Amino acid sequence: MRGQIILSHGSDSSPDATKVSALAALAESLDWRTQRPDYRADDACGHAGSVAPRIARLRAAIEALDAPPLLVGSSMGAFVSGLVSLDVPVGGLLLLATPSGIPGYARKFDLRPDVPTLLIHGWRDEVCPLAGVQAFAARRRLPLLVLDDDHRLGSSMETIGAQFRLMLDQLASAA
Repeated sequence: MRGQIILSHGSDSSPDATKVSALAALAESLDWRTQRPDYRADDACGHAGSVAPRIARLRAAIEALDAPPLLVGSSMGAFVSGLVSLDVPVGGLLLLATPSGIPGYARKFDLRPDVPTLLIHGWRDEVCPLAGVQAFAARRRLPLLVLDDDHRLGSSMETIGAQFRLMLDQLASAA
């Protein structure tokens, strides 16, 4: 096994969601171990109320591992993955449709600047406007791939998969 990947789904979704399922299958085919925490009970607390329990659940999953994992997150899963990277070591971040903030939650999106990160977002994201993540990426000089898609990024899975595979290859060669 090459390493561990934790894939975090968005709000009102599940560990079987299309994006995290497809990326988990790709990673497993390349000999990576994956896990997909189930945040559905946390999501019952509403958007702002779900952040702290999601962070606690993700942090516990990371702390149970032998080595820092790659975190992959979609929407709320991306938001909490970035925040968790501030507190525990992670090997990298692939963040999809990332909100720059959660209404009612005091902290804005952030992440450790020394963690290899790729942000992917849709030009037509109606849930998490592009401007927020674009400004964040510009301030941090982070790679941001903007695709002709909406929040779900459903039309872009082939491109996302190719970028994910590239990231996995880079992490494997650096190890």
